[in-house]
Amino acid sequence: MEVSDSKVRLVTVSDLALAILNSTPEMETLGYATARDLALYVLNFFGYHEQIIDNILEALDRNLFYLLEDAHILVSGREDVTLYTGREWRIHFWKINKRRIFELAKLKKHEKEVEKEEYMVYHEIPEEIWARA
Repeated sequence: MEVSDSKVRLVTVSDLALAILNSTPEMETLGYATARDLALYVLNFFGYHEQIIDNILEALDRNLFYLLEDAHILVSGREDVTLYTGREWRIHFWKINKRRIFELAKLKKHEKEVEKEEYMVYHEIPEEIWARA
C-alpha cells in the first residue's frame, strides 16, 4: 500500500505561506513576509498535529481561520459525542488541508520572494549520509 506524500509530510511555514499567497487574489496582496507571519501564527496553534479543537481560539483567531477555510487551506468540522449523563455534546474542530496546501505551494507565482529557511539546513545533506553502516 502506497502512502501519499501529503499524509506523511509536515506542512512547513514556507509551504503554508506560499499556499496563503497563492490561494486568492486578495491574499496575493499581502506579500511573502506577512503571509509567512500568518503561517507561523496558524501553525503555532497546530504544533505537529493536524487537528485542533475550536475552543482554544479567540474571536479574531477564528476569523482568520474562517478566511483560510474560504481558501480551502483549513477545514472545519464537528463531532457529536454522548456524555455519560446521556446528553449530546458537540465538539467543533479545525483540520489542516495538507493536500490543498501542497498544491497551492507548488504554484510558481511567488518563487522569487521565498527566502531560504534557516531551519531547513538538513535538506541539503545527501540521503546517503543518513544511512547507518
